[in-house]
Amino acid sequence: MKSFYEAIGILNKNKKEKEQISILLEIPFEMLEYYNNNHILPDSGVLNRIEQKIGISKFDIMLKMGIYTQKLKECLSNKSSILSLDNNIDLINNTNVELAFKTNFGKLYHGDCLDLLSTLENESFDLIFADPPFNLNKLYPSNINDNLKKSEYLEWCEKWLDECIRTLKIGGSLFIWNLPKWNTYLSLYLNERLTFRHWISVDIKYSLPIKGRLYPSHYSLLYYVKGEKPKTFKPDRLPMEVCGKCFNEIKDYGGYKNKMNPLGISLTDVWYDIPPVRHPKYKARKDANELSVKLLDRIIEMSTDVGDTIFDPFGGAGTTYITAEIKQRKWIGIEIGPLDDIINRFKNIQTDRNLILKYRNNYNHLFSPTVEKKRIENHLWTCKK
Repeated sequence: MKSFYEAIGILNKNKKEKEQISILLEIPFEMLEYYNNNHILPDSGVLNRIEQKIGISKFDIMLKMGIYTQKLKECLSNKSSILSLDNNIDLINNTNVELAFKTNFGKLYHGDCLDLLSTLENESFDLIFADPPFNLNKLYPSNINDNLKKSEYLEWCEKWLDECIRTLKIGGSLFIWNLPKWNTYLSLYLNERLTFRHWISVDIKYSLPIKGRLYPSHYSLLYYVKGEKPKTFKPDRLPMEVCGKCFNEIKDYGGYKNKMNPLGISLTDVWYDIPPVRHPKYKARKDANELSVKLLDRIIEMSTDVGDTIFDPFGGAGTTYITAEIKQRKWIGIEIGPLDDIINRFKNIQTDRNLILKYRNNYNHLFSPTVEKKRIENHLWTCKK
């Protein structure tokens, strides 16, 4: 298994040669070092430039580095020609995507995300959030096949992931929402292409207990960054948990309460406070699961700044888009199914705006104003006494 530099035929010790390659490929020298030192496969945009300017096939690089896709594994196991991969793997029809809706900050397209992604420039986005179908044999309005073989599902995921990685800016963040089962495979794939940050467990009990297995009660949120570190990382701090009746703290802090940060408790990689969207009053789509704006608000605040650009390849109910709009981030989205629910949601944007404001009022101080007032009335400790 060769390093990246070895795979493209240059010496690691030859700094002058590496600098020339950096200029030729229009890649920062630091990123070349990142690929080599961390055994990271460059995104498809960089691989295409290498093929055009140096004449080394991306599949040759993958083989030399020992980094594969489902399609490449299948090809090797069947002893097929690598040339057949070059000829067929990236054929995409770009004629079925149309701009359906625009706002002050965003654009919503109707069609297949792979078709749209193939038209987008390299390094376009500061944040990509993806909540793909879970391959649970659900019936979607778009009539997509949600009951693929394992290898087919993973191969499809790798296709849109490759395009997401290509269109992600250096320092940009990628979040993948899926079942733990599938994210175990996707994390293996991403570990060779991006920098792992966190596996976040989000406590949501959607389903009933399954006989012969532990009760599934969380979803997996993968967090990766393109390059050594994120351009933006500003996690919210959470309030102390207190009893809703007496307002005493629920957790015993061992007599060190007065040493706690008045801005709140550090965010961990286990999120217990993301509510499932079940009540019809808050649902944008009937008879379908929907992500909470609280989840997207937290992700967007943590990984972007005002004016940054966000992409979500699976529109669903439009939670990413509505949250980005409220938070003054530019966004691009696409949905293969009907768009009415997403567009109607923007007509009632104030509902989501009020909900996000309610959530944000509780962040970044140890006690919300309401709780602090009650604790003072009950002669309990606060940051101010």
